[in-house]
Order: sequence, then structure tokens, then C-alpha cells
Amino acid sequence: MKISFSTLACPDWTLTQVIDIASAAAYDGIELRFLENEDSLWKLPAFKGAGLRQSQRQIADRGLTVSCVDTSCRFDSPEPDERERWIVEGERMAEVAAGLGAPAIRVFGDRVQPGVDRPATRSWIRECLAALEKRIAAAGLQVWLETHGDFSTACEVEAILSHSPAIGIVWDPASAFLEHGERPFENGMALRNFIRHVHVKDLRRHWEGWVPVLTGEGEFPIAEIRAVLDQLDYSGFLSFEWEKKWHPAIPAPEIAVPHFAEWFRRNWAGLAASEPTLSQETRS
Repeated sequence: MKISFSTLACPDWTLTQVIDIASAAAYDGIELRFLENEDSLWKLPAFKGAGLRQSQRQIADRGLTVSCVDTSCRFDSPEPDERERWIVEGERMAEVAAGLGAPAIRVFGDRVQPGVDRPATRSWIRECLAALEKRIAAAGLQVWLETHGDFSTACEVEAILSHSPAIGIVWDPASAFLEHGERPFENGMALRNFIRHVHVKDLRRHWEGWVPVLTGEGEFPIAEIRAVLDQLDYSGFLSFEWEKKWHPAIPAPEIAVPHFAEWFRRNWAGLAASEPTLSQETRS
């Protein structure tokens, strides 16, 4: 199994800073989300024309790959023009992903909006996934739907992907577990045929809710993630999602990113599948 980390951990960093810490901590790859406080990466000089080619070489020269390019695309709006805007954003991000040699772009479902029912939202998500997948297929890229928000439980994800066989998932077991009470093992085994990429994080109960903590210091059932991936003989990326963007008070990426890599090498093989239950929302 390979490891990467999401640049949600260091949203204001440059690509060079991300590459430096990934190389120093012996990561296999990086998952691009925010850089220089920008989530539409195609707007940055590092991902346009010659800059994109130079960025690809810079990443490869350090022995790294891009495990996924994360978009902010979400397909839950009742407004067709808004959904089309996000499809176009996905196309632009796909150009970045193709130039960097990434396998896929990540998108969201995401929420049932006020005044809208779930079946209608589900149909919009299906339509948008199909449209985006068709538009970027020539680039050899896949679309990966993150299990997130109102569409993170196994039954909801299956209801969408049963109509979209070419779409895989970024499996983020925290969303279904913390928002809907669905255990990671149950969720993961039900969705095992769709898993292409995996997010991992640890959390601990706080008086204000559940907050991110350094890996191994919390109460999230990471062992259940391991149990699912072992059964699948999973050989893709396990990607550390340190949500510094959404939780600015948590430790700096200079601490958390190397800590995860060391924790993974030291502890992953010894995890057992028995942990407590939580209930709260996370964001990506």
C-alpha cells in the first residue's frame, strides 16, 4: 500500500513546499486540494502551460506521484446552470490532473438542498457524473465520487453508482460514521467494489465536538479501515487528510504530515478491528 497526504493540511503552501515535506517524510505521493489558498488549481501559474510541465517534472524528480486531484465540484444544486458550472470546473481540473499524470479527479455529491427531495438530488448527481466522465474520458482520467455529506452511507452511494459503472469512489469512512452512524467496516465492505482511493484521519471527543488529532491519539476506528483494505488486498493510496483548512487551531502540517508517515510505518500492521462509536460531521 502507498501513502499520500492531502494538501488540505497546508492550504497556503506552494507546490515546492508540499514536494519538500512529502519527500523528506518518505511519502509515495501527494493529493492536491488547496495550494496558495486556491482550490481551482488551474488558475495558478504552476498548473498552466509550461508551468504544468515543470510541476510534473518537479514531482517526478523527487520520486513522487499525484495520487488524486481534488476538486470542489458538487452536483446538488437545483439550478442546471450551477451544476453545469461545476462540470466545467471538473473539466479544467482534469486538464491539470492529466498534465500531472494523476489517475482521477475527486468530486462530491453532496447535500440535499432546502426545498428539494433526495431522489431529485440523486438524479442530478448521476447526470453530472455521467456528463463529466464522458467529457474527460479521452484524457484517460477517471471521476471518483467522495463518500461525503448526505450521500456517504453505503446505500446512498450504491444508489448513485449503480447507474454510473465507470465511477469509482474516494472512500472517506469518517463521513458515514460521524454523520450517519455507519461503521467503517460495514460501509467499506458494502462499497468494496467501488473503492479507488482512501482517506484516513483520527479524531477525539472535545467539548465542542469531535476534532482532528494526530494519528493514533484519537478514538476513530482506523482499525476497521485496515480490516476492509486487508480483505480487498488493496494496493492503492491511503491518503492522510489533515483538515488544517477547516480547523486552523490544530497542529501545523510540519508536525502532522511527518507524524502520519511515521505512524503508518510503525503501527499500521498491528491494528486490530475494534473501536468505539462516534457521531459528528467532518468536512473535506
